[in-house]
Amino acid sequence: CQITYSKSLSFPAAILRNEVGWFDEEENNSSLVAARVAVDAADVKSAIAERISVILQNITSLMTSFIVGFIIEWRVAILILATFPLLVLANFAQQLSMKGFAGDTAKAHAKSSMVAGEGVSNIRTVAAFNAQNKVMSLFSHELRIPEEQILRRSQTAGLLYGLSQLCLYCSEALILWYGSHLVRSHGSTFSKVIKVFVVLVVTANSVAETVSLAPEIIRGGESIRSIFGILNRATRIDPDDPEAERVTTVRGDIELRHVDFSYPSRPDIEIFKDFNLKIQAGRSQALVGASGSGKSTVIALIERFYDPTGGKVMIDGKDIRRLNLKSLRRKIALVQQEPALFASSILENIAYGKEGATEEEVVEAAKTANVHAFVSQLPDGYRTAVGERGVQLSGGQKQRIAIARAVLKDPAILLLDEATSALDVESESVLQEALERLMKGRTTVLVAHRLSTIRGVDRIAVVQDGRIIEHGGHSELVARPEGAYSRLLQLQNHRN
Repeated sequence: CQITYSKSLSFPAAILRNEVGWFDEEENNSSLVAARVAVDAADVKSAIAERISVILQNITSLMTSFIVGFIIEWRVAILILATFPLLVLANFAQQLSMKGFAGDTAKAHAKSSMVAGEGVSNIRTVAAFNAQNKVMSLFSHELRIPEEQILRRSQTAGLLYGLSQLCLYCSEALILWYGSHLVRSHGSTFSKVIKVFVVLVVTANSVAETVSLAPEIIRGGESIRSIFGILNRATRIDPDDPEAERVTTVRGDIELRHVDFSYPSRPDIEIFKDFNLKIQAGRSQALVGASGSGKSTVIALIERFYDPTGGKVMIDGKDIRRLNLKSLRRKIALVQQEPALFASSILENIAYGKEGATEEEVVEAAKTANVHAFVSQLPDGYRTAVGERGVQLSGGQKQRIAIARAVLKDPAILLLDEATSALDVESESVLQEALERLMKGRTTVLVAHRLSTIRGVDRIAVVQDGRIIEHGGHSELVARPEGAYSRLLQLQNHRN
């Protein structure tokens, strides 16, 4: 139906509109959210699309039965009508007891779907560690609602159901007794009483059928509340704020001024305190330092995945919180350590970098990123499917496709988050050549693990515990033998 189709479209759109920090929360991790989309959509479809017709049919049957009953013997019909509030009250209490089951069941299904999805998507790791039984154990655990809760609620539901049945049988007995009294003393006939009694049975069956749908309706209601909770949530970082200034051109000047920052999921852990960094347009800036020092956080703040808790992140002298984020991100390209590829063809994965890209543009970008040579050797060429998360390709091939995507975007600002750290020397050499072509004339921020890859950059900043402790060019920093950069270089050379 149109309602469920509309919500099926708007629900994922609302999820994707949320800021990155929302996905950092435990209950909103990507696997669980994906499971909720599937489970909630199915429950809403069952509750609305498939059950409303049954409910309407039963309501019509209920009204028709009473009309017929009043025509045949209004006195018996009035008694039937008088007994209904008691039946409705008992059935309502029964539905309330079912509501708790619905919420717990929905959560259990979402979590179990998450476990199953993770097991399938990481099947190579599961198989390599013989962890099939572990996955099944986790799956079983998430499906199991606490036993004491089940017992308590099932006892309550059973008691309420018994009461509702008792009310029904007592009503039937009362009606038959009253009908016999009307036949004996008030001129009614046995035929009329029996006909009205049959009306009662039909009506009771309609009510019983409607009540039997209560678990599905309530589960659908819980899912609808979950869906509307997300649909109505005001995102903290709106990517397409109509009141924000739209960006048409970007020079590429970047400045982080007196920035304080903690991740929303870990507000007690301070990443930056009065952090300052200035990058001139068209220049390259490398960030080096130990893991957890805050290097990748700089890139996350420039992309505005998060907002700083204090200070400003500015591009071309403007606070990016005042800029339309969707238009700004069109001018920024990000290449991450683990490239994000989709389960489609190489052509479609590269074309992801530019809306409406032609095949000729994709091939040209692929040539710049050193992708074309290996793709041309594949039987299906650019139509080759990469598999889920690009599992059919090597690490170097995936990374080059990610770079081709960035080339196609033709950004003013390029962000490289340890783009070569996981590659072998040969792959790194090919990739470095592609990166150097891509960086030319663009403002570039590199987070680097291998210091050999940043010797040609304009400026290098050593980040430690959320602060820049050293800043300069490669030659300038190497000239300080006791400096932080020289120590990092010596340590890495020693390891090599």
